[in-house]
Amino acid sequence: MICSMTGYAVKTRDIERGTLQLELKSVNSRYLDFHFRISEDLRALEMPLRELLASRIARGKVECRLSFNAAAARPEQMQLNGDLLATLKSLSAKVRAEVPEATPLTVNEMLRWPGMFGEQSVDFAALGPEVMALAREVLDDFSATRGREGAKLANMILERVAGMRAIVQRVAPRIPEAQALFTDKLRQRLTEALGNASDDRILQEVAVFATRIDVAEELSRLTTHLDEVERVLKQGGACGKRLDFLMQELNREANTLGSKSALTEVSQASMDLKLLIEQMREQIQNLE
Repeated sequence: MICSMTGYAVKTRDIERGTLQLELKSVNSRYLDFHFRISEDLRALEMPLRELLASRIARGKVECRLSFNAAAARPEQMQLNGDLLATLKSLSAKVRAEVPEATPLTVNEMLRWPGMFGEQSVDFAALGPEVMALAREVLDDFSATRGREGAKLANMILERVAGMRAIVQRVAPRIPEAQALFTDKLRQRLTEALGNASDDRILQEVAVFATRIDVAEELSRLTTHLDEVERVLKQGGACGKRLDFLMQELNREANTLGSKSALTEVSQASMDLKLLIEQMREQIQNLE
């Protein structure tokens, strides 16, 4: 499967003490680059998450957000800590005895005092299995979104490949005719310019010129590179770097074709090829 480096997925999971939420999103990058946004209580799960993500993702700048929202306490859990309440009352009285102008503790402050409703803490270490199960679900959705976009990009690239093949097939039959035409013109001009020069000298110059305008090799290499692009796309997997290299090779052949052109049609074909190559390069930058 061809995957894009752009993707997004988010899921939540309700557990006894609250709700877990894990979000993944990624954009283009030359390498695999992770950025984790995790609360300190769950920081110990960063390494297992990193290992899991790295096993399924090859390239991209990936941001992972993991959060836990504690649920409100149930009525049966709303039992005041009598000892703590008595301690706060005693301490408040002592403070006010020493500092009469001190403001007494309000009801709101007492109810919010840590431990006032008994032990309400969450065992975050025990959340590991829940978090990893949630991460695998999110990663499945995340990979699916990247795969769908990757398939669309692959189709767009294949359309450009077909366009380039059509240009090569249109230009190739004209090359021998163009070479013969320009060779005859050159022979006439050399004969007029050199006068009584030997035929060997004229033939030598004509042969040199014919070699310079021969683009059969460039057209052949273009076809070979296009075959390789199709093979890589069919093979799938993390192929972005390989395809980017092939775009460089295709562009080199298109430039050489333009520089050796002896026909206006071939020069235009070179420009059209480079336009299609650039369009493919832009799409390939998004592939994993």
